[in-house]
Amino acid sequence: MNKTIAFYTLGCKLNFSETSTLSRSLQVDGFVKKDFDEIADVYVINTCSVTDNADKECRMLVRRIRRRSPESTVVITGCYAQLKPQQIAEIKGVDLVLGAAEKFNLSAHLKELLKQPPNGDIAKICAGNINEVEGFNSSFSLNDRTRTFLKVQDGCNYNCSFCTIPQARGNSRSNTIEGVLHNMRELAAAGVQEIVLTGINLGDFGIINTGNTHKYSFFDLIKEMDKEEGIARIRISSIEPNLLSNEIIEFVANSIKFVPHFHIPLQSGSNKILASMRRRYKKELYSERITLIKKLMPHCCIGADVIVGYPGETDEDFKETFNFLHQLDVSYLHVFTYSERDNTLAAEMKEIIPVTIRQERNKVLRNLSYQKMQYFTESQKGTKRNVLFEIADKNGIMEGFTDNYIRVETNYRPEWVNKIVEWQL
Repeated sequence: MNKTIAFYTLGCKLNFSETSTLSRSLQVDGFVKKDFDEIADVYVINTCSVTDNADKECRMLVRRIRRRSPESTVVITGCYAQLKPQQIAEIKGVDLVLGAAEKFNLSAHLKELLKQPPNGDIAKICAGNINEVEGFNSSFSLNDRTRTFLKVQDGCNYNCSFCTIPQARGNSRSNTIEGVLHNMRELAAAGVQEIVLTGINLGDFGIINTGNTHKYSFFDLIKEMDKEEGIARIRISSIEPNLLSNEIIEFVANSIKFVPHFHIPLQSGSNKILASMRRRYKKELYSERITLIKKLMPHCCIGADVIVGYPGETDEDFKETFNFLHQLDVSYLHVFTYSERDNTLAAEMKEIIPVTIRQERNKVLRNLSYQKMQYFTESQKGTKRNVLFEIADKNGIMEGFTDNYIRVETNYRPEWVNKIVEWQL
């Protein structure tokens, strides 16, 4: 009888695209996929390392698996597994730890592991030097949800003071444009209506095999994607403000495929804090980008990432961030409470902000985000937008997103699943 396998993903869209690809490849190799809450022979947790919560959630998931299915094999992979393989191996119940490069050889590792008798409490570790990883592994999500996350870039050459992702993902590297177009045609053949472009540093697309030279630019990529038939909508996920050029904004404004929605990390509205974070822009450049987007696309939805409680962030710095965001024409915020990460510059800084203050600042910005999304949604009332409806049936209700990222709900209609419907807001 074929072995059964279940997956769980922590973290970003990129992780979801990779988990989905791993799941499909394991099924091709004879494994039978199960839901994570079902009994399975093998459980794979694809981890994140952006916050402490991801670390804690990984431990909690292992305990949950062991209570439900004590004889199962547990594999931990992803960013946390690359950064702290020994620490994960010591979690009671973990059998195999796979680093960033090794996870794409999951099938071979599993077949080898399942041949052997259990080895007590000793987990096997396969996590090499991330700086030696050069190749790009193409990934996309499929059949997990209506929209597809398509990975086109991996790794990062930036060294922001708070971030462990370069240590977990390695240097910046990308798919080729032809490789992306091949993925796009495959997805079109599968009936996908919307692609969400994902990467660790998406705007840095074009470096092949971790060299220092760009063979292409992100602008080159989106121009070629725009010519392809079969996919109705393409959404750009997070892109750094210094890499979001005016020509990209102008192109999206005139494109039928590329939707009016940007997610642009800010992190702080204080130039002092931005410099300490080693970000590659000032708030004035960020403001210029938002102004141009709204000038060309007044209906465009714009999201921003913000970190609160970064070392040295005074009350005045936070007030500066709040005031900057309050006057800025963005539609929503993803607010992150700063948490210390090992082997980062920020972790060595002495001006530590108490956790209670970090949490208070998080709450203030989350409230601002709610108000901004309400305001943006209200500003679109009475307009007609195209909605792509999701597959999920939530007690007779279905959800969808407009091209400019407003969630709508209606009574479940199976004929509308994965269909784009004109909708009056």
